[in-house]
Amino acid sequence: MNDSLELLGLNEKSLALASALFPHEKWIPTEANIWVAKSRLVEQYREPKKWEREMSQVRILIGRGSAAYFLPEKKNEGKGKVYVETVIDGEIVELKTVSGNRNTLGTAFEQGFKQGKTAVQGFPDILTHSVFIRLLSDFTVRSVKAKIAGELKNSTDEGSFICYFEKTGELYTWTYGELRSIIGTK
Repeated sequence: MNDSLELLGLNEKSLALASALFPHEKWIPTEANIWVAKSRLVEQYREPKKWEREMSQVRILIGRGSAAYFLPEKKNEGKGKVYVETVIDGEIVELKTVSGNRNTLGTAFEQGFKQGKTAVQGFPDILTHSVFIRLLSDFTVRSVKAKIAGELKNSTDEGSFICYFEKTGELYTWTYGELRSIIGTK
């Protein structure tokens, strides 16, 4: 029963944040604990491979008790498409899938981090943004933590790095502060 109450709380937090970001959007339930902005449902047909990749990423978290809202694609005036995909458990989360070397991992994290940072601009009450990476490459946990800590060394933003290691099926979450402490920055 506590799990149900906790999930209800995560769903309410997620809905509140998604609705604050997009107050005129309608949220459509698509699967258990997954809602999609009505305006974004066209992606399912326009870009089916991208849609399935993003859904498979979110299902990893949903299978562990999370609640997710897929946000609309938001145009940033004069700068092209800049948006984050989701609100998960009441927090903005950018999704990435990574295969390749450590530089590829760092670049993907940096892109996701910047997208989250852009998304919270203009919303002083939103204090965090996170990045979820589904890692297809075979890296050690230590190597991944060190790489992401290096990417965060000049940042003071708050949030979390969530990493799913595809090869082992393990899911880890570290706050940005925990990762910065590895290299001695706050």
